[in-house]
Amino acid sequence: MQRYDESRNVTIKSIIINVILSVIKVIAGIIGNSSAMIADGIHSASDIVTSLGVLIGNIIAKKPHDKEHNYGHEKAETLVAFILSLVLLVVGAEIGFDSLKLLFNLNEVKTPTLLPLVVGFISIIFKEYQYHITIKVANKINSPSLKADAWHHRSDSLSTVGALIGIGGAMLGFKILDPIAGVIVSLFIIKVGIDILRTSSNELMDYSIDKEEEEKLIKLVLNTKGVYNIKGLKSRRHGARAYVDLTICVNRKITVYEGHEIAHNVEERIIKEIENIKGVIVHVEPNNTNSCEMCKYNKKNIDF
Repeated sequence: MQRYDESRNVTIKSIIINVILSVIKVIAGIIGNSSAMIADGIHSASDIVTSLGVLIGNIIAKKPHDKEHNYGHEKAETLVAFILSLVLLVVGAEIGFDSLKLLFNLNEVKTPTLLPLVVGFISIIFKEYQYHITIKVANKINSPSLKADAWHHRSDSLSTVGALIGIGGAMLGFKILDPIAGVIVSLFIIKVGIDILRTSSNELMDYSIDKEEEEKLIKLVLNTKGVYNIKGLKSRRHGARAYVDLTICVNRKITVYEGHEIAHNVEERIIKEIENIKGVIVHVEPNNTNSCEMCKYNKKNIDF
């Protein structure tokens, strides 16, 4: 449960910061005559919604397995990441659309005061702080929803950079810089949204563990006493963790009990030595010289 506590703590901290930033940005935009800063404040407010989504996802994910969910609820984190990616895409498209409208209606771009510029710089410092503390915890506990939330903080920071360029340009008389910066920032946000959407979609469709993890697992299994070869290997992501299905070949002359002990040792080693593997199922088959030559993973074709 420690991973969920870490996620909850950093998310609550982000919510508090975002509430303060959203209010300050909107007020600064209204007083400082800056539509860009008002829009940026609304973008910050969307971070509150996504962070609340992460909290809800964590509450669901840490629930133990039940009759309807035999494998637990960890995919709630991936589902939240999927939803957050859609939010990022919508936010990015909205910023881009509004910026394009201003690009063809420069008369609507007002000259702002210094206040929103100062608030923008302060906002970037806080948003980058949020990104770094969130992504650090996300990588530590391998949380897809928290990674998505971290990139939402970074998108808000990029949005503020665009707003500052626009505000500074407008103050210097170059009003066109405001909408151009907005379009560029929107493209960055949309790209991040697409990346998270692709990752979360793969995980929802039982995406396999990555190649590095798979190679480590294969070598570990083949180095386990009693294992001749690996006839089959399947894996699937389940939120921040994964399940593995293995078929190993053992000496055909040993007893059922001895074969069971080898399979048990394989399971224990995988769970102990490879991070984020939640469960392992090992099927045992008798070793046969001809059939094992056909095994995908055997000691002859693996570089130890």
